Amino acid sequence: MAGLLGGDVVDLNGATVLPGFIDSHIHLDELGLQLGMLDLRGVKSIRELKERLKEFSKSVDTLWIIGFGWDQELFEERRWPTRWDLDEVVSNRPVILYRICMHVAVLNSRGLELASVSTIESPNVVRDDRGVPTGIVREDALNTVREKIEDSISVEDYKKILLRALNHLASQGVTTAGFVGCDPKVLKALTELWKEKQLPIRVRVYLDFRKSWSFIDVARDVGLRSGFGDEYLKIVGVKLYADGSLGARTAWLSKPYSDDPSTSGYPATDPRDLRAAARKIHESGLQLAIHGIGDRAIDVILDIYQELPNARMYRHRIEHASVLREDQIDRMARLGVAASVQPNFVISDWWALQRLGEERIKWLYPFKTMIEKGIPVGIGTDSPVEPANPWQTIYAAVTRGKYENVKHYRYTESQSLTVEEALHHYTYGSAYILLEEEDLGTLEPGKLADFIIVDRDPLKTDERELKNIKVLATYIGGKPVWRKQ
Repeated sequence: MAGLLGGDVVDLNGATVLPGFIDSHIHLDELGLQLGMLDLRGVKSIRELKERLKEFSKSVDTLWIIGFGWDQELFEERRWPTRWDLDEVVSNRPVILYRICMHVAVLNSRGLELASVSTIESPNVVRDDRGVPTGIVREDALNTVREKIEDSISVEDYKKILLRALNHLASQGVTTAGFVGCDPKVLKALTELWKEKQLPIRVRVYLDFRKSWSFIDVARDVGLRSGFGDEYLKIVGVKLYADGSLGARTAWLSKPYSDDPSTSGYPATDPRDLRAAARKIHESGLQLAIHGIGDRAIDVILDIYQELPNARMYRHRIEHASVLREDQIDRMARLGVAASVQPNFVISDWWALQRLGEERIKWLYPFKTMIEKGIPVGIGTDSPVEPANPWQTIYAAVTRGKYENVKHYRYTESQSLTVEEALHHYTYGSAYILLEEEDLGTLEPGKLADFIIVDRDPLKTDERELKNIKVLATYIGGKPVWRKQ
């Protein structure tokens, strides 16, 4: 039936319409790859990991066998996997299996050989007492390995990989993706999809500084600033790294880890280099998105942002902001620094009390306090590190591990969000930190008509059932791009 202005009138039969979700921090290329990877999330032992690898290796014909999602904290063997574990299953083809945080991976011997890991001079190539690489690589060493693997992937391959990710997000009710950490080859693939009008949802790009520094120089020379592009594809800013992850104990804390007093983590980028890069990007008119998990790393990021002129107008971001002292929250509010947070970490980091101890655990993911202090907060998933399903993220933001018996719940229960708060920061909040609040994030006249239809009203749903809400249809600009069959 035609509507008053020529549109279609659809009877929803009691379903609910909401603004489309805006994932403020996601890795489209890695999500697309992960959707075709061996899924190791929830694996409880190295033995089970090997069994899954053996079966998966029979079904794929690619050169590299790639897996994702293991967590040594779950293993009954209480140790990290090694090259020799993987060699027992696959020895004639290269294998790389990423830890859940994506900051650590294990390779088999063939993978170590093809990636020339023995030539990488870094403490993040883990070695045994004889100096032999164990197969575990972390942080900068993993980045080197990842680059060598990615070099073998063509632009045409990336177009297929990205479409796989984008169509998956449309099915989850995500209408805009904040693609954090995009390299030039992937950007070329995205641009070709955009020219061919194949992008099913909107993409906002943050370049990976480690791979895009020459592009940033060109952008500065020609005056390309944040927001360059159109309604479907825009370049917003640049991603940098201040530290690593809590899971790998590479997040940079101000005091040693409670479960390993020998380390406080360390910076992923020398603070002097980080400061120089941030200033260069800021002067280029691009938004900064700096990965900061440990409180010491966040101190460094805030020092940098405080030194930048007119920084508030850029809404420079901290990605994750996992361990935040109250004085840092106050400082972020004063400086106008934004945060992109990933609530599902609260549940998946179930071991965080071990890492931080009782004194610091109250600093873990303090979403409620950040919002109350006026910090601009957008919500994302960091997918494929966490599932791309927004309802699982909403559930985590509201319940914080209450029903999973997560030990730090009783210390951080006060940081639970209401459903309304979680929805607001997953829509308008994410639009705001993407500098898009004029066009996205709410269902108002004059804004882009990006909305979803879901099977029930989340405001009337028991909190335990939030993760089970189903998306029935996704619309971009008023046109359906996905419908549940």
